[in-house]
Amino acid sequence: MLQQVQSQHFQALLGKTGTLRLPDGSELPIHIGSLEETPRSRMPNNERMPFSVEFNSLEPTAFVDGLCTLELPELGQVQNIFVSRVPAMGRDPGKGYFYIAFN
Repeated sequence: MLQQVQSQHFQALLGKTGTLRLPDGSELPIHIGSLEETPRSRMPNNERMPFSVEFNSLEPTAFVDGLCTLELPELGQVQNIFVSRVPAMGRDPGKGYFYIAFN
């Protein structure tokens, strides 16, 4: 199912809140902040345009990285999305900041 995920599935979520299901089964409320397509990273035989998504938690979390589940428009529950935490770098340290890359 991960191969079916396209940037347009996240486009509808930009600026909205959602829920990220963490590897331990707990749920983390999130805000989808940005989406960036990276056409120069496209592999020759791959139809999907590579893209990345950045979002933040709406509450403090100790979660760092792992395989998560996220509800996406048209696809429903998408499992095994690898989510990585990024440094707060001057942003609110009480939240977690995360990144997903789709190649």
